Amino acid sequence: MATRLKTPTSDRTFNTRIELAEDTRHQMIETLNQHLADLFDLSSQVKQSHWNVKGKDFYQLHKLFDELAEQLLELVDMVAERTTALGGYATGTVRMAASSSRLPEIPTQIKEGMDYVEALAERYAALGGTVRQAIDQTDEAGDMATSDLFIEIVRVLDKHLYFLEAHLQA
Repeated sequence: MATRLKTPTSDRTFNTRIELAEDTRHQMIETLNQHLADLFDLSSQVKQSHWNVKGKDFYQLHKLFDELAEQLLELVDMVAERTTALGGYATGTVRMAASSSRLPEIPTQIKEGMDYVEALAERYAALGGTVRQAIDQTDEAGDMATSDLFIEIVRVLDKHLYFLEAHLQA
């Protein structure tokens, strides 16, 4: 995964009465914004797959990818709202996500449905790994609410990965 590029607004904060130390809040905001970019990028890659999938499993995968993308957007919203609840500025435009995402781009030469499934499974697994690291980081920082959010996110990612991998198993 590529390293994160800092956006001009990533240090912009607002007052809040949430009882976390300011440096902890800044750390949480940065972690949340990184995952906001990664999740938003993944949702767009799943949607790209939805639009372009071909092959014998077209209809099944077309519907699956659409459902997965929709559920990812719900996670994007939860991450952005947690960021702002902590007094942060959610960096969630398409361009902000593109410049900050650590996920590799979906290959444009893919044609067959199972190639899309394989590519998406790789991205889900990679993102699941960074979310697990975020769970540990936020837990160690004492931000139980953000840790709980990341636990929910990894549950969804793992479930989606299971759906994708089930298509690849014989």
